[in-house]
Amino acid sequence: MQIVGLDHVQLAMPRGKEPQARAFYSDILGMPEVPKPASLAGRGGVWFERGVVKIHLGVEDEFRAARKAHPALVVTDLGELMKTLAANGYEVLEDTGIPGVVRAFSHDPFGNRIEFIQDGKVSGHNN
Repeated sequence: MQIVGLDHVQLAMPRGKEPQARAFYSDILGMPEVPKPASLAGRGGVWFERGVVKIHLGVEDEFRAARKAHPALVVTDLGELMKTLAANGYEVLEDTGIPGVVRAFSHDPFGNRIEFIQDGKVSGHNN
């Protein structure tokens, strides 16, 4: 038995906040929304996918943001994304803790931590 891939990352969100999720993940990050299967649609939440990158946000009634655990998304222009995030009121923290890796952290509208790594600078790391 071997693990051969990652299908998606699931993050939690508060009930009824789908418009905020769309504004961040689709409008700012440019990830297209995909319809949830009909059998799951009534649960709330929203899914975003671009190629093999899939982020699913599911409703958690006693929501608590993931402040340490996080997805790390590879981006083509980290500088431009950091400007866009800041212009939309999101705090961005550049990080130089891993030599050779250009990265920054921010949070989605619900406080979930998101890491962004500049494409071409990815090397294996743990944090």
